[in-house]
Amino acid sequence: MLLCSGGLAVERAWWQGGAMHDLLILYEHPEWFRPLFAALDARGVDYHAVRPDGEWNPADLARPARVVFNRIAMSSFLRSGEHPIFHGVALLDHWRRAGARVINGADVLSIDASKARQLSLLAGLGLAVPETRVVHRAADVEAAAGEIGFPLVVKANIGGSGAGIVRIDNAAELRAVIAAGELPVSIDGVLLVQDFVPARDGVITRLETLDRRHLYAIEVAGGGAFDLCPADACVEGSGITMRAVDPAPALREAAEAVARALDLDVGGVEVMIDDRDGVARFYDINALSNFVARPLEVLGWDPHERLVDYLIARIEDAR
Repeated sequence: MLLCSGGLAVERAWWQGGAMHDLLILYEHPEWFRPLFAALDARGVDYHAVRPDGEWNPADLARPARVVFNRIAMSSFLRSGEHPIFHGVALLDHWRRAGARVINGADVLSIDASKARQLSLLAGLGLAVPETRVVHRAADVEAAAGEIGFPLVVKANIGGSGAGIVRIDNAAELRAVIAAGELPVSIDGVLLVQDFVPARDGVITRLETLDRRHLYAIEVAGGGAFDLCPADACVEGSGITMRAVDPAPALREAAEAVARALDLDVGGVEVMIDDRDGVARFYDINALSNFVARPLEVLGWDPHERLVDYLIARIEDAR
């Protein structure tokens, strides 16, 4: 049942109480967090990793651990129709009320689960974003497209690994897609109609933050600027390439401002340079920083070590 210090067996059962652990990791993907678990094991951290399955009692106000670390991915709905996203929001909020220190808690997960809310936050900070209209009915997409112009993309509000994004180049194509019922489907019923931004050199920059400060940045190329996932499980055979970069000070400051505004403990912000005018357009906030594949090769160091330092500090704070 446990996936804790000294054991890397895959956990299959729900948390059922018992001794107070220092750290509980709420996760869903079966592979992405093995490097994190290994780093915790190497440091002797007392942790318990569980998947968000089973049931919980909203009247039970016992803390599951001193610190809870949320690792629920938006792409979880691609792996299971009975995905844990909204269940996770409620559970993390419950554990916060029970007195646990929750890292990347319910508020963060809620914004992670809404591209529309992310764009509103980014624009509210004075950052440039792609021209966008948010709709919840297929009938409104054509009018929104008339305001945006072509080419454009239609995105699911809850995506994950580029899921639910289509490019449309003209009005006739859009009408055909609508008539055929082939628009993306978002699990919350919300769609974004967005200007197609030609990314300069076909790359995006992902800036990672930890404790609201810049951690590292990488340029990611491949995937048509849609399916850009730097995790180990996403890279093999994908054609995606990555390299470490030293971002411009303005981009670094913007990422840190986003992390502060969202109260994001650990997460990434994605930006691309619009090849038409050279404007840096921010378009995604990702609270699931499972970090870059092959970090020693790409970065020259392993960010999991810094993350474990942060987790240990939060555990000490919660004692």
